[in-house]
Amino acid sequence: MPSEFAVPAEPPCRGRLDSIAAIGRVTWAAGRGQSDSSSVATAARQGDIVANNVRRRLAGLVAAGAAGVLLAACSVNVPDPAAPKPSPSESTLATPTITPGHDAAAVAAKDLPLAAGGALAPGEPVTVSTRLEEVPGWSVVHSAMQGETRYRKTDGCTLAVRVSVNQGPLVVSGDDVSSTKELFKYLDAGNALDNLKSASLRWGQDSDKPQHSVEFLGVESSSATGGQSAVILARLFSVPASSVYVSLACPDDNALAQARAETVAHLVVVPPS
Repeated sequence: MPSEFAVPAEPPCRGRLDSIAAIGRVTWAAGRGQSDSSSVATAARQGDIVANNVRRRLAGLVAAGAAGVLLAACSVNVPDPAAPKPSPSESTLATPTITPGHDAAAVAAKDLPLAAGGALAPGEPVTVSTRLEEVPGWSVVHSAMQGETRYRKTDGCTLAVRVSVNQGPLVVSGDDVSSTKELFKYLDAGNALDNLKSASLRWGQDSDKPQHSVEFLGVESSSATGGQSAVILARLFSVPASSVYVSLACPDDNALAQARAETVAHLVVVPPS
């Protein structure tokens, strides 16, 4: 039988009670000053009576302080009736994550340019849905790791998509353009903000409805200038204080163009519901 299901050989504190009984026998006899066999037998009977009383009441001062020491480990915590009882916690209403009266469906049903960032509501972040693993040559490296999903393509291209929340320190209130520039500056202080260009990704997850777009800012680099060909798209949504960052890098410009087309076709920016 596994040890965690083992049954104790005797009830807890049984050994201590037997010890108390033995102490009772000797102490009773010593107190009477008897040493013959009949006296010992009488002492044994009297000791058993003492032990039985101890078992019934779990208290009894036998042999002065010795019994108290043996019973100390068998104590049971009993709440004090006079002690104040904790008051029940008061229930509170949770703060709604969506602004009352906000029409999320209407926001999702039209394009979201940078100038229209105020149409969103505080609370739920803008997120991303991708199905790039369904495209031949692409595979998932990791998914939703600290908000990032990463893909790799057999031709050497890599794609990273990151959703971040609590971007308040970078937010320029009511201004998604300035907020997004602050995000680029934070990610790379060497970014030439004047080189940022408008780009768009698909907006809204419902494939059975007309497609809409959401505007991002982006920066591109060519392998002709050294290194890899790359494109970075990002937007900091100022009202919900959340951001979406997309980074795509390939060995050359041709590979980048093909990978970018596949990314745009299979990546959707999802508005708050």
